[in-house]
Amino acid sequence: MMRGGSIVDATLISAPSSTKNAEKKRDPEMHQTKKGNQWHFGMKCHTGVDAGNGFVHTVEATAANVHDVTVAAKLLREDDEVVYGDSAYLGLEKRVEIKQNTAFHHRISNQPPSGPAAQGFRQRH
Repeated sequence: MMRGGSIVDATLISAPSSTKNAEKKRDPEMHQTKKGNQWHFGMKCHTGVDAGNGFVHTVEATAANVHDVTVAAKLLREDDEVVYGDSAYLGLEKRVEIKQNTAFHHRISNQPPSGPAAQGFRQRH
């Protein structure tokens, strides 16, 4: 059972890439990124969720091209004992802002999802 920690993850938020607007420009805060074999334009919503009760405690918005692990330290609370994340957070324990907290335990999945549910996931993403 997950207790005393946070689950971290990010999701893409799409934005129109068109320049057919009054300024004839794309939004400068939006960027593109590649997920799987598909390109996306927009932003990312990074969330920190309490592992015990499932409530969101922290939200950070960044450009889509910002890697998930770079925002992870902002998603954690001072009293967190453990952090859970997917393979996008590999190397979290090596980051300077995380190394300072030696009481942390890292539970980061180093493999992509597998099984029947993951096959549907891969087809959608």
